[in-house]
Amino acid sequence: MKTVLLIKNIYQEAFVNLGHFITKNFFKAFAWFSFILFCVVVYAFVFRVATGFAFD
Repeated sequence: MKTVLLIKNIYQEAFVNLGHFITKNFFKAFAWFSFILFCVVVYAFVFRVATGFAFD
């Protein structure tokens, strides 16, 4: 029983911050991806306005 508790504590200490690390990096990548997509949308809109596209 002591060995099982020891293994449990080792895994608990090893993986306790792994979720926070993955979550933080996922949201950082998602924020950059969203910012890049927003820049593409702004560029497309400015290009359409500059070339005289009729927004009907």
